[in-house]
Amino acid sequence: MRLGVPGPEDLRAGLTRRLEAEGTMAQADAIIERPVRHEEGDAPLDWLGKPVSCADCPHEETRVAGRCDLGRSCVMDRRGRRIDRFFSANPAQAERYLRHPYFEVRALAARYASPFRLPALVDDPEPEVRAMVALRLPLARVMALRTDPEARVRIALATRLDGDDLALLFTDGDEAVRLAAARRAPPALLLRLTGDPSPLVRREAARRLDDHLLPLMAGDAEPLVRIEVAERLAPERLHLLAGDADFRVRFVVAERIVAGDLGGLLHDPEPAVREAALRRIATAGEG
Repeated sequence: MRLGVPGPEDLRAGLTRRLEAEGTMAQADAIIERPVRHEEGDAPLDWLGKPVSCADCPHEETRVAGRCDLGRSCVMDRRGRRIDRFFSANPAQAERYLRHPYFEVRALAARYASPFRLPALVDDPEPEVRAMVALRLPLARVMALRTDPEARVRIALATRLDGDDLALLFTDGDEAVRLAAARRAPPALLLRLTGDPSPLVRREAARRLDDHLLPLMAGDAEPLVRIEVAERLAPERLHLLAGDADFRVRFVVAERIVAGDLGGLLHDPEPAVREAALRRIATAGEG
């Protein structure tokens, strides 16, 4: 093997890492909360940066009962995790904080408060709060949030919608919203996303599109989309990608294609592809 050319195992491991990293939904996964980034061991400070003291706490009864812990579980702290722990242990207190000036407190209070108290927060100035409301109120009360100016709110709503209501988000101007919708959509709706301008959205469509429609994406302009197609196409259909311009696609094809269709892959210019093709023949022979 030529020096500097990855072997089949290295290529597959690297390809897997890249595929997992590039299709990130980090925006969607963290969209509901945006906690202030501090270490858990930081000194307790309130949302204005002032030290927090139990002497100023209006919840003496919770401290005595062991349902709060300064520096770890405290509604007066500015750190989201500490606020969340307080409401988790004291959900009955959440409604008292739905109008708190600190958005993190309002958003986390909305997670635990009765849904009957949440309609007033649909127009909250902070998107984190509106996103939490989108997750908890009945859909009929939050459908207007499909046009919310903040993508994180529309993403939260996308995790609950179905059918035509969800499909309306397929044309959203934000890639992360369309990706969230694609992840939620049933395979029958994904055909509408095969021409999406974002490779990330098209890759999600390729991951879950009905098998008989996959050949429609074999000519996608993005190699990483074609890799997804190659991973799912039936072995007898992989000849559609055997001559792909990207050696990573041909590598996946060589690993899965019907042995009798390997053809030029046995003489591919990339050593890793040739070795994968030879290994496929060996595996077919063992079978």
